[in-house]
Amino acid sequence: MPTYDYKCSKCGQFEWFQKITEDPLTVCPHCGGEAQRQISRNVGIIFKGSGFYITDNRNPREHKASDQSSSTSEQKVS
Repeated sequence: MPTYDYKCSKCGQFEWFQKITEDPLTVCPHCGGEAQRQISRNVGIIFKGSGFYITDNRNPREHKASDQSSSTSEQKVS
């Protein structure tokens, strides 16, 4: 379940675990004040590599195999 950040008019900020399909809280569960959902900073996306390509995170063994095949083809041409 995702964690959502909320801002309460009385007690400040708090985090709340709830399903994606649930409606946002309007009342603070701690003090009963008015609550508003904030734009969350904790996103579970990890970007690796220099770009957003499928080959950025491929298996290192596959990468070595493709490098070896290209180097052997270069040796045959020379």
